[in-house]
Amino acid sequence: MAEYIDEINYDKLIEKSLKYVVVEALKIAERQGLPGENHFYITFKTDHPKTVLSDNLRAQYPHDMTIVIQHQYANLEVGKDSFSIDLSFNGIEQTLTIPFDAITYFGDPYAKFGLSFAAKEDTSSLFQEEEEAPRKASGEIASVVSIDAFRKK
Repeated sequence: MAEYIDEINYDKLIEKSLKYVVVEALKIAERQGLPGENHFYITFKTDHPKTVLSDNLRAQYPHDMTIVIQHQYANLEVGKDSFSIDLSFNGIEQTLTIPFDAITYFGDPYAKFGLSFAAKEDTSSLFQEEEEAPRKASGEIASVVSIDAFRKK
């Protein structure tokens, strides 16, 4: 049974949802390659305990690193908690494994789209169905709120 939640943390829910956008964009690139002129800039924490990269790259980028996924990449694989990709650094192909938790920025300059993250959020259950927490019966009537007022025009 899932732990009981006594308060809804909307910031955490939003962060998790926005990370899901990144995962879905990566899955599109994994399945079919990048469409049109889309390309990704991804900044991540190299010192995250689950980030996997060569000692050479870790020495060069001890805290964070930005990669560009555009024309020259291979073996993009999106997993449950991370993605891996082969990129060339100074003519040497290397495999990086980047946990979604380590991502601090995701952008697609062509689409003029970008997201920043705190890199502390646990998104390990991003793809797991969460068990429903026990609910309190309140007898209150739920109301529907339109999000149209919050959309860009």
